[in-house]
Amino acid sequence: MNIGDTSGRVIDVTGLRRRYGPSGGGRKNKKDTTAFEAVRGIDFSVDRGELFALLGTNGAGKTSTLEILEGLAAPTGGTVRVLGHNPYTERAKVRPRVGAMLQEGGFPAELTVEETVRMWAGATTGARPVDEALATVGMTRRKDVRVKQLSGGERRRLDLATATLGRPEVLFLDEPTTGLDTEARHTTWELIRELRAGGTTVVLTTHYLEEAEELADRLAIMHRGRIATAGTVADVVATHPAQISFELPPGYTPGDLPPLAALGVDGHETAGRTLRLRTSDLQRAATGLLLWARDEGVELRGLDARSASLEEAFLRIAKGLEDK
Repeated sequence: MNIGDTSGRVIDVTGLRRRYGPSGGGRKNKKDTTAFEAVRGIDFSVDRGELFALLGTNGAGKTSTLEILEGLAAPTGGTVRVLGHNPYTERAKVRPRVGAMLQEGGFPAELTVEETVRMWAGATTGARPVDEALATVGMTRRKDVRVKQLSGGERRRLDLATATLGRPEVLFLDEPTTGLDTEARHTTWELIRELRAGGTTVVLTTHYLEEAEELADRLAIMHRGRIATAGTVADVVATHPAQISFELPPGYTPGDLPPLAALGVDGHETAGRTLRLRTSDLQRAATGLLLWARDEGVELRGLDARSASLEEAFLRIAKGLEDK
């Protein structure tokens, strides 16, 4: 599926494929198990200034896709353009304008934080001052600490500092908050929001669905090398039912409720005395249920009414695809 329009587009992906092992039209014989197609013909685009999240289960093809966008690998098939150029064959034109935060930074263990950023700045076009880069990610007080002594979360902050040294137009973030505690994760989110507000286009992969829900303008969910669904968070979530749950009043059964279909309820299940209703019209269902409880003079204990979350939508999509 192709998402996004052509105005202000900075990333354009059409028919992208990436195969590991023997290339060509397929395996040479049935016993050849070395070939694996990680990305199987995907289309998407990213507009200037937006944050686009690429989601998926392990092995879905997210990192393989990101490596091609970063110019670290050539596609097996299809076309990729970043800032109007092929990021692999025209790397010299693209690299000074992008930043990348990989899953593993691979910094020399014996260097201090400051030495690491200074070394990186020496290889970065238009690098910002080292002190500014460290202050941005809250690492000023740790500048004299050796990399090998940093916690996992601190190493991720150092990764982000080096990725943003050149004030990139496009920033690739591969699992940027892995290993961070809750406070550090929220701090990183604020840094990412500030970068985007300053005009940086961000492409993010993450296993934290809350992170994508908080940050993404648009997203795509990958499964087995293909894009299963894409759009805004609201678009993706809207295709999945909302839920109302409550404890049945003493002496009542589900059959004592008004006709559920008339309330806009699409389905339900029980767990002990708890009843869970699924609906595509949350306001209508909740209003009808509350009016019934008022007329009956009963209390709906544990009442909880909520729209579907991105996590719920993601899990339903993944389960539905696995069942096929």
